[in-house]
Amino acid sequence: MAATPSRLGWLDALRGPAALAVALHHSAWTFIPGVWGAVDGRIDVGTWGVFVFFMVSGYIIPASLERRGDVRAFWIGRAFRLLPLLLTAIVLALLLGCLGVFDLHPGLGLRPVPVVVLGNVTMLQELLGVPAVVNVMWTLSYEMAFYLLTVGLFAVRQARRSAAVAVALALAAVPLGILLPKALISGRADLLAVLLGGATLVAIVVTAWASGLKRRVAALSGGVLALVLVVLGSRIGAWQGLIILAVMFAGTAVHRAEQGTIRWRTAIGVVLTVLACGIFAKDDPGWAPALLLAVAFFFAAFALRHRRFPPVVTHLGVISFSLYLLHPLLLRPSPNLPLFFLVLVPLGLLTYHLIEAPAQRLGRRAAARARTPLST
Repeated sequence: MAATPSRLGWLDALRGPAALAVALHHSAWTFIPGVWGAVDGRIDVGTWGVFVFFMVSGYIIPASLERRGDVRAFWIGRAFRLLPLLLTAIVLALLLGCLGVFDLHPGLGLRPVPVVVLGNVTMLQELLGVPAVVNVMWTLSYEMAFYLLTVGLFAVRQARRSAAVAVALALAAVPLGILLPKALISGRADLLAVLLGGATLVAIVVTAWASGLKRRVAALSGGVLALVLVVLGSRIGAWQGLIILAVMFAGTAVHRAEQGTIRWRTAIGVVLTVLACGIFAKDDPGWAPALLLAVAFFFAAFALRHRRFPPVVTHLGVISFSLYLLHPLLLRPSPNLPLFFLVLVPLGLLTYHLIEAPAQRLGRRAAARARTPLST
């Protein structure tokens, strides 16, 4: 089957390898820890994969919002894109945990069920100090923070300032990371988690369903809450948390340069500033190479964006969310590394066609019916 040329097909060519890299990272530590320890000491392949995802999100998410011009349609689209598979993965994880073939976070049983549900269903658990049902969900918390910031900037007509935002976040990451090396929202802070998580959820709902000034205030409030959560609640620390956001906004700057709204030298300067501030964010020899190579891989694919990519690569990109979210569930049931991947890819295809694709179609129809411009 020949590859189908697509303006955004190169993004799928990035997502597929990124998802497999994260799956390889976790499965290799499970099945061949001795060998993988030597690899991980040189480059953290899992970190490489997630930073590729972050660059892709930064490039495409603001473009998607601005193309719609409608925050309600945006949030509806995101909900149908992420929640059906996420809820499926959570239910499967709980079932497998009960059967003893999946290791649930020990802290889950120590927190009130409503707090765990709020944290995991809003995908903000990483920033609220709430254990994740599936460990790889931590990246979704930063994706949500980025969505909230993007919508907030869009609401106050500052979306085009992504380059400045990326630089500001990167420069702030260093001193804040030194001053706040640990999350302040953590442990058993149930009431604080409910208040912050509930306030963020209310901000999203009001942004999506209110109009005029209320919508703008809610969108801006959501962006401010997202920034507060990343600074105070990042389990990995404010330095790494803010660098993740800066990397995503650097991806947006690349999109701006491609569209001609900023100069290429500005976009390159943004990326270099983010890298300079980010390479020392984690005291791990595999961190900096992973970050640098992720950005290099993104730019390599970007340079080839008008070329045809092999169908197998783009198809893996289409099912990348399934591969990413479901692979931890297979680690204990799988007897070895090859069989792990032989099961993972067909499972990803199955869940994409049975859950993701139908939900996305429903989401597009729901978003089209609910479309309302920001000015209303």
